[in-house]
Formats: sequence, structure tokens, C-alpha cells
Amino acid sequence: MYKGFIVIKVFNHWFHWKTVLQISLDLLLPVACVAVAVLAIGKDGSASLDKAVIFAMIFALAMILLNGLLGFYRRVHSRTVAQSQARALVSLCLAVPLAYLLFRGLATQDMNEELILLSGLTALFGTMAYRLYLSHNNSSASVLSHRVLIFGAGAEAESVGAVLRKSDPDIQIMGFYPSPTDAETTVPPGALVSRERLLSDVAQDLKVNEIIVAVRERRGGVLPLRELLDCKLSGVRVLDLASYFERALGQIRLDSLRVGWLIFGEGFRQGPLRTLVKRVFDIVASLILLVLSLPIMLVTAILIVLEDGAPVLYRQERVGLNGRLFKVIKFRSMRNDAEHDGKPRWATQNDDRITRVGRVIRKLRIDELPQLFSVLVGEMSLVGPRPERPYFVDQLTRDIPFYAVRHSVKPGVTGWAQVNYHYGASVDDSLQKLQYDLYYVKNHSLFLDLVVLFETVGVVLTGKGAH
Repeated sequence: MYKGFIVIKVFNHWFHWKTVLQISLDLLLPVACVAVAVLAIGKDGSASLDKAVIFAMIFALAMILLNGLLGFYRRVHSRTVAQSQARALVSLCLAVPLAYLLFRGLATQDMNEELILLSGLTALFGTMAYRLYLSHNNSSASVLSHRVLIFGAGAEAESVGAVLRKSDPDIQIMGFYPSPTDAETTVPPGALVSRERLLSDVAQDLKVNEIIVAVRERRGGVLPLRELLDCKLSGVRVLDLASYFERALGQIRLDSLRVGWLIFGEGFRQGPLRTLVKRVFDIVASLILLVLSLPIMLVTAILIVLEDGAPVLYRQERVGLNGRLFKVIKFRSMRNDAEHDGKPRWATQNDDRITRVGRVIRKLRIDELPQLFSVLVGEMSLVGPRPERPYFVDQLTRDIPFYAVRHSVKPGVTGWAQVNYHYGASVDDSLQKLQYDLYYVKNHSLFLDLVVLFETVGVVLTGKGAH
């Protein structure tokens, strides 16, 4: 029976194995094709081959960076076929001049520059075409799907099944194994697995890769611990809800979260070394970004004044680390009378308070650039939960459990929630984003910060989630 791993942990952050495989192929295939071409046409071996492989690796890494920014490594997406084709065309159009510039220096009397260039582009084109096919074709689902058995048949298990089907295209739910404490069976009868058979036998017969325990009550012998252990010993992964959603979806679901899991589980640590590394990185990176963005900020300031007059910036009280208040600085994107009645309101899509310049700078996230000064003085970090206004924090803390946990780290200019969920404009949106914020608080590292910053560039390029 296949016992595949759905995720791979890299520097405390979980990646799906298909993403790792895609990146590995994008790195290895161009290198392999160029090496084969050099060996086939070159008369003198190692020196020419070494040089060609180095250039091929630079080309492959550049294309991995570009394809990542274009969103090709996201397993779950809402792109149409036409949108994916347009992004692939952009990638290929940028690849041709890049490859030409890199490989033109390889031509010698023993090697044909055009043939080497063609070999690298052929590998790129082939992988891109195959990725487009897979991203909009489910014919390979039976081969690549991850077979899951859910322990539980009540409302919680039904909700888990719905979330898995919507958010994970590689999941194949093989059935629901009822728990003795299920007050009511809510899953479809056809999806139920008979409790007359041992759980370990069912897992073996259905060839499941993973069992997800989806019951809230676990005391008094509710869980068949011996059978779950037998499943684990036979190679089937057994996960509770919190662990599954953390690994597979990069979030910590509030409906599966318990205080004990927060206290006794791994993560949620703030060591002095991590604090020092994060602070040094924030200072260096924010200084570089401020220098690079200075012309953009000057043009933005002029355009704001021309359309709606002064002031260019606005300062607003937000909640920061450990609940302390600070003043956030942003480019003004709304009219001066946006809250003339003094009552705070959520920003919404197509909000009529936003100016024409404001719509552009919000879409491109230019309005956030002045927050880099808050990073320099230590009130914010480059990466962290989005800082909210005290009015909304009071409301959300009352309505959403564990909301205050997000204040155990500095708020960020960008964050894991911002790149994974659209702009929050309601209590429900804040609840959804909190699940990503909790994942960041639990697992944050310099590597995850770099992943978030990389994803942020992709969000800016595509205008995803801007209001």
C-alpha cells in the first residue's frame, strides 16, 4: 500500500510534496537538457560542460523565481484556463531573452550556441505545458490523490469533509468511520463505513494514506486507541484536526483548536536569538526597500496632493506587540472626510470613500510603503499579523476566541494571512485571517518571512485581494 507524505517540513514550514517536486523538476530539467546537448555536440568535455551547467542552473533558478511570482506553484487557485495561459505566455516571453543573454557567451568552436539555447527553452516549454495541463485537468486524480479516512460522522466531520474537498484538490475522502459518541450522523449514508469492522481493517482495505480524527469529545474511551496505533504502525498517518490543517493548509483552524494544544504543542516560542535575527533582518531589508521605493513614494505624494490636496500621509492608532498602541503611517487613499461622523468602518470593495489615486496605490500596495519607517523604529516588523484599530480589536477579541494570541508578535507590513486571504472587511473575514495568523505565530522563522515576502511580490504583481 502506498504511504505517501502529503507535506514536507522545511525550516519549520510545511510544503506540499507536489510543490517541492515541481520546483525540483524546474531546476533539474533545464540543467539536464543543456548537459545532454553539450555532451552530444561538444568535442572537449569537462570545462565546457561545467560552464554550460552553471549557466543552465542560473537560468533555471531565475525561471523558478518568475514562475513562483506568477503563482504557478500554488496547488489551489481560481484561475481560468485563459488566465493560466496568459501567465505562461508572459513567462515564456521573458524566458527567451533571458536564456539568450545567459547562453550567448557559451558559443565556442566546439559548441553550437543555438542548439544549447534551444535545449534549455525546450525543457522550460515542456514543463510549462505539462503544468498547465495538470492545473486544469483532473484525469490524474486517481493516481496522485491522497486517500483519507475521517474518523467521525457528526457535524464536525461533515464540516471537515467540506473544507477538505474545497481547499485540497489532491484529497480523496474514502469514507467516514462513525464514532461511538456521535449524537447525530450528518454525513451522507453512502459515505459511512460500517463500525462492525475494525478501524485498522478498514484502513487496510481502502488503502488510505491518512486518518483524520474529527471528533470533539475524546474522553472515556471514545477513541479506539489500540486500533489507531495499529494503523500508525502499519504506515498510515494519524492526525488530529489542528495538526492536519496546519500541515496541509497553512492555517490553525479555530473550530479544532484547544488551549492544551497551544500550551503543550510545539511552536509559539519567542527566543532571544529569533528576536535578534528578525530585528536585524527588518532593519537591513527596510532600509533597502526605502531606498528603492523612494522615487515611487515621491510620485505618489505628488499625485495625492494633485487629486485631493494635503495631507499626503495619515497616522492612525493601531494595536501592536502585547496590545501596546502605536501610530501607523500610510499614504492617504481615502477622502479627507472618509469618517466625518467619527465612527470607524471597515473598508469594503468598491468603497466610495477611496480616491482614484487611492484605488491604484491600494491595488499595488504602495499605500503601505510608509510603514517601513515604523519597521525601522521597531514598532512593526516586515512580516507579521496586520495591525488593527483598537475599536475593531475590542470587538474581535470579544467575538473570536484566541484573537489576542496574534499580538504576541509584532504586526507586519505584510503577513502570512495577507498573502493567503483577501482583504478582511468583516468579523468573519477576521476569523478566517486569524487562522493564518495563528499559523505564523506558531511557526514563524526567517525562512517563513522570506516565503511571505516572496508571495507578497506575487500578490502585488497580480493585484490579488486589494480593496
